[in-house]
Parts: sequence; C-alpha cells; structure tokens
Amino acid sequence: MKTFSSIAAILLCLHKADSFVSISSFMTADKHTTNNNARTDCAPLASLPQPSYAAAGRPTVNMNQYNLPLSQSISQWTAVLQSRTSLQEEGIFLRPKNTRDLFVDTLQFRVKREGGLGLLLTELVGREDGVGITIVEEVLKGGNAECSGIVPGDSIVALTVNEFSRGAMDEEEVRVSVSTECLGYDATIEALMSLPPPVSSEEEIVLTVKRLRRQPRVNVKLQYPPHLNEPDVNIELFAGENLRRAMLTRGIKLNDKLAQRFDSGGSGDCGSDGTCATCVVAVTKGMELLSPMKEQEGQILTKKPRWRMACKAVVGYGMAEGDLTIQVNPRQWETS
Repeated sequence: MKTFSSIAAILLCLHKADSFVSISSFMTADKHTTNNNARTDCAPLASLPQPSYAAAGRPTVNMNQYNLPLSQSISQWTAVLQSRTSLQEEGIFLRPKNTRDLFVDTLQFRVKREGGLGLLLTELVGREDGVGITIVEEVLKGGNAECSGIVPGDSIVALTVNEFSRGAMDEEEVRVSVSTECLGYDATIEALMSLPPPVSSEEEIVLTVKRLRRQPRVNVKLQYPPHLNEPDVNIELFAGENLRRAMLTRGIKLNDKLAQRFDSGGSGDCGSDGTCATCVVAVTKGMELLSPMKEQEGQILTKKPRWRMACKAVVGYGMAEGDLTIQVNPRQWETS
C-alpha cells in the first residue's frame, strides 16, 4: 500500500498491485468483488453533459444497470495500439476483450480537490516503459469522490483543472489537462501529481473515465402472415441497430414484393430511402423501444399508427432493453 499526502492532494489512498510484463496479463484475485453501481443516496456536484449513443440517441434509462462488476472488468480490460485515423490520433487505447457484447463508455465527473479524491487505484498490468492499465479498485467512504458517480472498475483517462495566472492587466484562467489512458500505476501517479495545486477549498477537478458496460439487448419476435405457415422467429438485437439491416443480415424475409408502393412506383424496394414502404412492419408490443418517427415516415403511415418502416426504425432507442413483437408484411395480415 502506498499512501500519498502532497500539496496537490490528488488522492486519499493509492494501492499498487503486483506488476506484470505482458500487456495481455491480468490480476484476477478473488478479493475484487466490490459492487460497482454508483450511489444514489447523495447529491453529486453539478453534472456534466450526458453522452449520446449514435443511432440509439441519449439514454432514457439508468446506464449504471449495464455496468460490469469489478471482477469482470478486471478480466475484460485490455489495450490496443491504434493507428492514426481521421477520427482518432495514434496511440494506445483501452477496450474490452469481448467487443461484441461489451462497449467502452467515456464519462466525465466533477470532484472537489480539497482533501483528496478518495480513490483506491490498482494496477492490473504495467510495463517498464510506463504503459499499463490502472483502474479504480474502490471509492472510499467519506471521500470527495463518494457521490461523484465514479465506480470500481473505471479507468481514469484524463484529468482537467483550472489554473489561474496573473497577467499584466488581470488574472487569466487556463485549463490544464493531463492524459492517463493506458498508463501503469507509477506513470499514473506521476501524471496526477503534475497538476497545479488547488488554490481554494471549492476548487473542482474534472475526471474523464472509461467504463466497461454490456450492450443493451432487445428481444425481437417476428411473426409472419398466417397463410404462409411460417413459424415465429426470435432474434436478439443490440440497442442502436437498424431494424431492416439487422433483419436482412440474419436472413429474415422482410420486403413485401406485392405491396403497393408509396412513391412513384417501380419494382423492388427503394434501398432504405424510406419512400416505398415495402419494408413496413406492424408493432404489436414494444413500440417504445423504437426510435421516434420522423416527418416523412409519419406522413406516409399516418393512417397506420402501429406500423413502422423497418429501414427507418432503430431498436433499443435511448439504450433501453425489452421485448419487441412485430408482424412482417402487415398488409398480408389484413387479407389473411
């Protein structure tokens, strides 16, 4: 156990686990059983903007229900070397081993600096060059981070504070940030201690953390017109998947070739332009799990409130889970 009390007052307590040489090795001690759900019985500081999840939109549910327990986080965290792209700089970044069922969420929290943060950090893996994986093992009771929303299993990837410097005319506020993603224990502490010391008891630090969460799932039951004598099909989709694309990639018969088109005509479908309506489905359960209709879809289906264009519907909207039942080729149901 290493305990630090410095002018920077970064942490109340720090712990270094046994180091490993290989970046693919992980500590899996049985003692890592702390519940990683954020506390809800205390008032946090002013919240930061909540992330949006691409096609699934902003969450309408408590995302902490998808948090991994600490023991699973320990076994799932890994790191990859990423080449530079138009969307990301070159570097080493955190990710889960199981990229199909898990995802990395990036969150920000405000914590008061005076008196330390109150976090117990553990190094899962570390190399001599400073590269490694360090996570929060415990949020200490009574510490400043207790009500912040940070949970065991999180990995701190950046810290930001405000530094004040006096110029010729007035005082200037400058934001100072340090990156700690994929650093071993010692390198993480060095980065933390490099921050300027707090100048008031009310000063806050913004912690950017990465958190492992499981992908929300939607159970979809597909029903075909009775005259086709097709059995019901059950598939599992992840939140954020496009309904038409997900069904077609799973070999589900979808487009109704006999349907009357809503656009100028032609044969076949419109290729997801949302104009032909040959991919419409009737939703008999779980309409709230689909993304809201946009104006064009609403105008086309104004007389069919339970119908949706599969090409324009995203399942698990708001990162919600649940059961969805849909009838394929609903016009044929009306004539059956």
